[in-house]
Amino acid sequence: MADQEKVVRFLQTVPMFQSLNNRQLKNLARRFTERSYDPGNAIVTQGTVGIGLFIIAEGTADAVREHHGSEKTVVNELKATDFFGELSLLDEAPRTASVIATSPTVCLVLTQLDFMSALREDSDMAIAMLKELARRFRRVMERL
Repeated sequence: MADQEKVVRFLQTVPMFQSLNNRQLKNLARRFTERSYDPGNAIVTQGTVGIGLFIIAEGTADAVREHHGSEKTVVNELKATDFFGELSLLDEAPRTASVIATSPTVCLVLTQLDFMSALREDSDMAIAMLKELARRFRRVMERL
């Protein structure tokens, strides 16, 4: 998915970015990197400091939360256009869950540094994305 226009078209399908205009999407698209994972590989690990946002471009993964050292619970099944790690765009707190690839998986990754740089360049983008993050947080809280 290295082609920037292809990344822009993909980002248009991701809920977090749907309210952004084409110029904003292009600005973000050039900042993403692509990473591939084999089934069973950890994409992120609970308890480690996050580097940024991950969006599944291809494949599937499970978000797994470990409790009391050994008990593990699948808290979410992820597929293409699902994203995780959005909190690490805003702080340096440890990951709250691990995400494990369940099939060959390709992710687009946006680091906190690149995200902050994009927001400094375009405050309207910051407002739109923060509104989506707030909606997502509210949906999660409603399920608890």
